[in-house]
Amino acid sequence: MTGWLLDSHLMQQRSGWTPARVTLAQLVALVVPMGVSLAERGSAQIAVLVTASITCLVWELAFDLIRGRSLSFHTVTTALIVSVLVPATVPLWQIAMAASFGVVFGELVFGGRGYGIVSAAAAAAGFLVFSFAGAGLSEPSESMALATLPGAVLLLWGGLISWRVLASAAAALIAAELTRQGASGLPTVLATAPFGLVFLVSDPVAAASTQWGRWVYGVLAGLLIVLFDTLAGSAIAPAAIVFASLLASLFAPLIDHVTVTLIVGRRGRRHG
Repeated sequence: MTGWLLDSHLMQQRSGWTPARVTLAQLVALVVPMGVSLAERGSAQIAVLVTASITCLVWELAFDLIRGRSLSFHTVTTALIVSVLVPATVPLWQIAMAASFGVVFGELVFGGRGYGIVSAAAAAAGFLVFSFAGAGLSEPSESMALATLPGAVLLLWGGLISWRVLASAAAALIAAELTRQGASGLPTVLATAPFGLVFLVSDPVAAASTQWGRWVYGVLAGLLIVLFDTLAGSAIAPAAIVFASLLASLFAPLIDHVTVTLIVGRRGRRHG
């Protein structure tokens, strides 16, 4: 995570990307997916959005008061991702508990955005699926996949997500799915995977920070998605992407450490 914080500091110095602007860009990237979610699932989904947003903001306000900081509203991005992932059929109290776990233990206890080790939204979704029997995640549609593209372009253009992570994860996922099911599995991948790849797997807080490490991290995440789906005997499912992103993020520091060690060793041999 230190590498991401350093990248963020340099990015702020060179391009004017302040934390507030990063949060705004992420919110803009999530507007279309959230709009599609509301349009497809009806007005009941508004309650999911309101519950997740209030929960995340209350916890952020509590931690900011303890630490003497001003409210930044960056946890709203976590709330929006959770709202897209979680259907309105899930009881609101379960959504509140899942959002609380995700934002507190995935982000706030470590000091806030950029200091955690996993995606707060992925932690919330994973907690929901693990903790409550029958609680599932929404199945993304082709419309959701298309709605993800504008936000992905914005985040890639701003350098807020890594194209190396996104490209390697997508390539590994498609290659593994072709091996498993052939070309018949591609439509499912293209419809269900984009949102999770962009907003969970590519989360810069959870992903590797080194350039070569991002390639390895992306490949690992893509392969884990297919592995979890194979074990469950299903097509590409949102839960598989959530768990793959969580597990891959736990290996991200090790991937970066090995990458840096190899680079330092190679330069030492070159100049030794």
